[in-house]
Amino acid sequence: MSDSTTTTVTTWSLEQTSPTDLVPARVPDASSGIRIERAAVPCPEFSRFLYTAVGGDITWTDRLSWPYDRWAAFLERPGTETWVAYEHGTPAGYVELDPQPEGAVEIAYFGLIPGFRGRRIGGHLLSVGTARAWDLAERWPEREPTKRVWLHTCSLDGPHALGNYERRGFRVFDTKVTEEPEVPAPGPWPGAYPAEAA
Repeated sequence: MSDSTTTTVTTWSLEQTSPTDLVPARVPDASSGIRIERAAVPCPEFSRFLYTAVGGDITWTDRLSWPYDRWAAFLERPGTETWVAYEHGTPAGYVELDPQPEGAVEIAYFGLIPGFRGRRIGGHLLSVGTARAWDLAERWPEREPTKRVWLHTCSLDGPHALGNYERRGFRVFDTKVTEEPEVPAPGPWPGAYPAEAA
């Protein structure tokens, strides 16, 4: 039984092993103002904004201590890509692709800013991000063709995360249950979310 300083976290690792595994979500119609575009210029400030805006309420903390130089070095690696969803010009969420050896591509981060969740943007963004993971070598000729796209999600990521991945054709290949320190969600600032304001 866990005490008040730890929480039980279930982590699922999922994969696709062929481009035909991808089950695309419905594409929003043009009137929605939704577009997805690659942030082709490495920009630590923008990437850190996306990371904190999306992950602030779901306890994304592992990169908060990264200095500017570490962000820059990560983003400048060949094959690393950030694909951003916009609604009428406003950033709504993103997918970050992390190229790895032997044709593997990890979806390192994926999510929506809280105000854009539950509006059918996430499935489309994940579909586009996964497709771009599969055709990554077309934009980076030094990369071998993608053979596997994988990711992990956990019970802290929200109640719909696992289902969204499975609907897009990802299959669970590993599940781990751990006790982790209970830490407060980092922000982006106190009172930003309705539960805190109530």
